[in-house]
Amino acid sequence: MVFFVVFVLFSVLILRLGEIQIVFGDDFKRELQRTEDITVSNPVPRGKMFDRNGKVIVDNTPLNAITYTKYQNTNQKEMLDTAEQLAKIITVDTTKVRDREKEEYWILKNPDRAKALITEKEWKLYDDKKWEYKQIYDLQLKRIPKAEIADYKNNELKTIAILKQFNSGYALTPQIVKNKDVTSEEFAVVSENLENLPGVDTTTDWERMYAFGNTLKSILGDVTTSEAGIPKEQLDKFLARDYSRNDRVGKSYLELKYEDVLHGQKAKVKNVTDKTGKILSTEVVSDGKRGKDLVLSIDMELQQQVEKIIEKEMWEAKKKPGTALLDRAFVVLMNPKTGEVLSLAGRQISKDDDGKTVMKDFAGGNITTSYNVGSTVKGATILTGYKTGAISPGDFLYDEPLIFKNTKPKKSWKNFNSINDLRALQVSSNVYMWKTVIAMGGGRYVPNGPLLIDSKKTFNTLRRSFAQFGLGTRTGIDLPNEMSGFPGGDEQASLALDLAIGQYDTYTPIQLAQYVSTIANGGNRVQPHIVKEIREPVMDSNELGPIIQEIQPKVLNHLDLKDEWINRVKDGFRMVMQVGDGTGVNAFKGAAYNPAGKTGTAQAFYDGPVKSQKNAEVMNLSLVSFAPYDNPEVAMAVVVPWAYQGNTGPSINMAIGKSVMDAYFDLKKSRPGDEGAANSTQQSGNADTTQNSQQTGQ
Repeated sequence: MVFFVVFVLFSVLILRLGEIQIVFGDDFKRELQRTEDITVSNPVPRGKMFDRNGKVIVDNTPLNAITYTKYQNTNQKEMLDTAEQLAKIITVDTTKVRDREKEEYWILKNPDRAKALITEKEWKLYDDKKWEYKQIYDLQLKRIPKAEIADYKNNELKTIAILKQFNSGYALTPQIVKNKDVTSEEFAVVSENLENLPGVDTTTDWERMYAFGNTLKSILGDVTTSEAGIPKEQLDKFLARDYSRNDRVGKSYLELKYEDVLHGQKAKVKNVTDKTGKILSTEVVSDGKRGKDLVLSIDMELQQQVEKIIEKEMWEAKKKPGTALLDRAFVVLMNPKTGEVLSLAGRQISKDDDGKTVMKDFAGGNITTSYNVGSTVKGATILTGYKTGAISPGDFLYDEPLIFKNTKPKKSWKNFNSINDLRALQVSSNVYMWKTVIAMGGGRYVPNGPLLIDSKKTFNTLRRSFAQFGLGTRTGIDLPNEMSGFPGGDEQASLALDLAIGQYDTYTPIQLAQYVSTIANGGNRVQPHIVKEIREPVMDSNELGPIIQEIQPKVLNHLDLKDEWINRVKDGFRMVMQVGDGTGVNAFKGAAYNPAGKTGTAQAFYDGPVKSQKNAEVMNLSLVSFAPYDNPEVAMAVVVPWAYQGNTGPSINMAIGKSVMDAYFDLKKSRPGDEGAANSTQQSGNADTTQNSQQTGQ
């Protein structure tokens, strides 16, 4: 019986083994041989930026780097062991290690003690699936002895910091552990011990290098670090476009605006793994390609000269009384026909981290800050008068103090008696502008009488007309965060008069540059742009590759005005700079480049960083210009907010503007036959003779 039972059992076993081997053998064999193809993307360096003359502005500097690749079958204990070994070799920043990370490390190091922190009753709740594991884990973290967490030594903190980097990457995707200040010794020792450091590797990484230091830095923008990765608020957008969480992306200005161009094409690698996650083979699917290069319209040599001029004149002005609030100045130079921005300069006096007074780059302020700019807008006022029929070219009006009922006299800085439109621009008559606006509003001036105009209609007429020049509306420049300025909230009749002389609504420096360009080129509001070309990268070279895209001039609108009207205002602007007692003659008289332009002084209220001076009365200085008058190749806007307090002060806008315009044409002269230089222009700034509160009506 025993023999028979054994015989039957063995027969059943043999039949079962036969079934498995013969019937299902191929299926089990395929399962054992089953592999998985996993494709990962490896980041590549970003594209470079060049100036209009081919000089490198932004490049990638190679860095020694230590990376970690987490495999699919790697567990936390193995990662911890590797992190501890690596911590003995390299130094890392431990100042950012958080308490939570210390607690998680304690649990990894003390699994038995961590388990004992939970009561049997609590474990039973978990076993009965009434609690999630997260509830157990949170209790463990809460009950860890705080004294032990606070007593970690440096090597343990280093291990925690390294382990954090290990865990921040995707499986099979290299994650940077350290790429800043990796010493030659660290790089060599890690390379020699790779067999004992599973997943760790040494490689070459990159970081952004700015060839001209802080020049234009605020416009070039910044890139996130590999540690920070993609900003949280943009995570979903980038993940949907095949980015990884720890990819570096542009976070401001040009780096952000042209992220799709600069980011490049990632290298794709296919890893073949078995069912345990072990890599069997690696195959390169596609080689990575550095991001495309940007050629900017900026002339960096010109940009540097403009910034030096601004700094010199600001420091000089600060020596004079009444300039305590002066802390910034802006200059925009652009080609009025193409919209190419040749220089976008802004400087700001502020305190550094040590409390020392320094001059910082503030080029971004040209598009993100706005100010009352004064009489520079009078060209738009005259042209609006022509269009509405309030005045005709050549009309004479009497420049006299205007006295309205129950108000102080409003007057120009000087009584000019009977003057026409050209003379009004030349000497910057306020009264001529005011009488034009009164006619525009359907009224007429009666001494000692009320100001009777349709204020709402007048405001709408002026603002709509000014917007056609680019004032009070976004210019469309290819940079993020451009502001449109601030319109005054009250629409009283008297304030419409202030709007006409640039002392009510606020405008940005880039808007002033677009405005004067629109007049200079005959009526086309051209969209300004910083990027001139997009080019294919040339690997391992600073040479320019083939052009992918050339940014063409874009006309946003054409002024619905007669050519002779625009030409007449241009002639008035020429008289400002070159004829008789024009408000810009003292600075520009005899300039060989045949300048035209308009000066501006605005009585405004301070709204800067000195809180104790909020709403203090200040003078803003401005200047718009173009040259040569008969064939403009460059347009300029200069804005110096809060230049001084009181009735008189330094004409810093004039000093900056004349020096900048001289520098542009001197640079052009030093580059014979260089069309790029010919398109780079510098501006001269000027302001009207100072007006007091009675003159401006404020």
